[in-house]
This record gives sequence, C-alpha cells and structure tokens, in this order.
Amino acid sequence: MTLTIDYQTEELGNDERFPSEKRLQRWLDTAYEALALSEALELTVRLVDNDEMQELNREYRGKDAPTNVLSFPCDWDLPEEPRLLGDVVIAAAVVNREAKEQKKSAEAHWAHITIHGFLHLLGYDHIEDTDAEKMENAERDILARLGYADPYAPVADVC
Repeated sequence: MTLTIDYQTEELGNDERFPSEKRLQRWLDTAYEALALSEALELTVRLVDNDEMQELNREYRGKDAPTNVLSFPCDWDLPEEPRLLGDVVIAAAVVNREAKEQKKSAEAHWAHITIHGFLHLLGYDHIEDTDAEKMENAERDILARLGYADPYAPVADVC
C-alpha cells in the first residue's frame, strides 16, 4: 500500500533550514516498511515557527514554551482509504537548535523527530518505561535502516 504525506512549510519563510519533501517522504516510507504497515495511510507534516508551536503546546499540553514536535492523531472513523492518521507539527527552529546543542547532524535529528512524531500517530508513547523502550527501539531500527546513528546514544565531546 502507500503512505501519502501533505507537507506544509509555507509558514516558515527563509530563516530556517528544513528537509525537502522528497527526503521526508523517504524517511517516512522507510518507517512504514520497517513497521510492516500494509494499509494506505495519509498524514500531514507541518513545519511551524516557535510562536505557533508555543501556542499549540500551551493549548494542548499546558506547557508555555515551544517544543520540537507535537502529534495530533485523527479520531475520525472514516471507512475510506487512505486512512487519515493525523498531523505531525514540527518547530524548525527548535529542531535545528537541538541538533547543534546535542552535536548531531541536522539531517539525522530531523529524521529522528519526524519519525518520532509519526510513531505517536500510530499509537506509540513514552510515558511508561516499557512503552518508551518499545518506541525508542522502533526509532533506532528505522534510523539504522536510513544509515543514521542511535539518537539515544551519548555523543562524545570532540577536542
């Protein structure tokens, strides 16, 4: 089957760097295959600025600060295909800042955050330790298939 993505970047302007639609599609197609999904799915990936992310985080999570990614699963029970999964909203500035702070490549961190949001739409969570371990292992597997390092491994300081 297929994974259809509506990729929205128009709110960002030219100040932030972000992955191409083709690259994002490759990351999510790899996740789709790694998870052995078979039904036709559709989701929106929307990149936003910090102000919009802070507003969403405040409204939906009660936290008055921007975060890297929020996922909004679709709760409509529609019989048509593709099945609407929901929306993944990513704050470009936060992801870019985190990559620098964590001494990771921006591309690898973007892939991780995108896949993390996708997994949330599929019902993965990290509130309980056992659920977090399951989600992190799925992320590690998908990212390894894409050629990226374990996002949870400590990064050594380079002198």
